[in-house]
Amino acid sequence: MQVLNDIPVLDHGFVRLMDFMGGDLAVVQAARVSFGKESTDPERDHKLLDFLLANRHETPFEHSVFKFHIKCPIFVARQWFRHRIASYNEISGRYATMQEEFCLPDHLRTQKTRNYRYDDLAEEDNIELRARMASFYQSAYELYQELLERGVAREHARLVLPLSLYTQFYWTVNARSLMNFLSLRTEEHAQYEIRLYAEAINAIFREKMPWTSEAFGKYILAVQKHGE
Repeated sequence: MQVLNDIPVLDHGFVRLMDFMGGDLAVVQAARVSFGKESTDPERDHKLLDFLLANRHETPFEHSVFKFHIKCPIFVARQWFRHRIASYNEISGRYATMQEEFCLPDHLRTQKTRNYRYDDLAEEDNIELRARMASFYQSAYELYQELLERGVAREHARLVLPLSLYTQFYWTVNARSLMNFLSLRTEEHAQYEIRLYAEAINAIFREKMPWTSEAFGKYILAVQKHGE
């Protein structure tokens, strides 16, 4: 089976799996240690894991850990960092010169209601405003470069760069917290851009922990979707 460890997202972003520890069997082992036992046979192990999520016994899932390298726009990262039961290390504009990489959506959205539902902007307006955004990005980066060239410290020069700028960070997260992230960020009301990243994360999650992913879909996502 091919492991999905490097998935492009948006125009310049990606999700890259750097390291992984554990798996479905590690969850089973962590659960059985309560009784002084280890895993038995695959069928019983699978049923136990299913039982754990069905009944929200979730601490055994903390014994499987993912480490990702994420590249995403700053406005996506700011939503991502709300998930605090994880470890983060982000590129610093104080120490590194930021690259000229900005998120430019294919289709700008209209603000319709308070229920996070949108339509695409009229095509004529979409073409015009996207072009103006691209021009603004270019001007902002040119000013950033000029500030650097004229001796302004990186920590001040970066102030002119918009939220659409791409950032990078390492994200180390256990499977329990990962499922919390996925339950919120694959939900239809989550912002479209972070949903794309969540879908990429979910694809890797399915590859690495197929039993857990199956039970997660059955007992958490399905219940969430139907409001039960």
